[in-house]
Amino acid sequence: MMKRKILLEDGSEYIGIAFGSEEDKKVEIVFNTSMVGYQEIVSDPSYTDQAVVMTYPLIGNYGMCEDDYETLVPTISGLIVREYCDSPSNFRCADTLGTIMKKYGIVGVSGIDTRKLARHIRDFGSCKAVILSEEADSAAALKELKDWVPPIDAVSRVSTKEIYTELPEDQEAALHVVAIDCGMKANIVRSMVKKGCKVTVVPWNTPAETILDLKPDGVFISNGPGDPTDVKPTIAAIRKLIGQVPIFGICLGHQIISLAYDARTYKLKFGHRGGNHPVKNLLTDKIEITSQNHSYAVDVRSIAGTGLEITHINLLDNTVEGIQCTRDFVFSVQYHPESAPGPQDSSYLFDRFISNMTDWKEGKRNA
Repeated sequence: MMKRKILLEDGSEYIGIAFGSEEDKKVEIVFNTSMVGYQEIVSDPSYTDQAVVMTYPLIGNYGMCEDDYETLVPTISGLIVREYCDSPSNFRCADTLGTIMKKYGIVGVSGIDTRKLARHIRDFGSCKAVILSEEADSAAALKELKDWVPPIDAVSRVSTKEIYTELPEDQEAALHVVAIDCGMKANIVRSMVKKGCKVTVVPWNTPAETILDLKPDGVFISNGPGDPTDVKPTIAAIRKLIGQVPIFGICLGHQIISLAYDARTYKLKFGHRGGNHPVKNLLTDKIEITSQNHSYAVDVRSIAGTGLEITHINLLDNTVEGIQCTRDFVFSVQYHPESAPGPQDSSYLFDRFISNMTDWKEGKRNA
């Protein structure tokens, strides 16, 4: 078994065993606290250029299933686990995790103390790292890593290049959603189609005029990787679309909507990644357990005077988890209501979007 080394930019080293691809890679290293869902994590475009430390110790035990991918071509850089299982037990399994990782150039390291590494990231923040062979010169690799600037074009790499449409099984749809793909998880489209919507997916940099020409009943902005301030064409399009059509955003889409209203965003110390984050809905006083994956947040101090209202907060650190502008029929959340796998507490948000589109279509916006 080939030994692999994880070298953090502060000089910390972790030695483990290789699985998946064996190439050397520079990454941003983060951690995820989910107990299940490694397939959805590996195939989530929001993890582009990142290596994820899984805090749950056993990974790979149910393999990879054809129906559970969030994108057909995973773009995550690496996966770091305590124990990797290469003999999955699952009647739906079509491949092992290691086979898929090798196919798509995803590096893997197992056999390290993931609790220690996750605590390091928690204490000192997400950071740059390089995954390479144990024999590699650490001093030379560290110098190269410090000079490395992570790319800022991740959204353009993972977004669809062509417009396409998904329809409900009966081929009839009462509402037409145009979804801006910034690195969209497949279950978002599936969730809206199951609700009876026709969904037309467009590239991240589609102009507002082109979107309006498609005659949508509503516009959706997806999740995606990287810094939201780098996605300037999408922000510009949303500024023009505000007040023209109901809008709903998730994760990166939430940040883009906030920036379009002239709020600000900032990078969190180590982000929110997991399936157990408590969020309070300020409109209902109910607590939702949510699925999250993001590095950036909306600055609560920047919301005053924008026309936005805070609707949800994270109970772990009081960060903004939801906003709305009822006048414009616009709302968004920082977390993932389509969360696959679970929890399902927040799926009502798709119903709210449908209600907004229906009211807008019926002219109730002037009531």
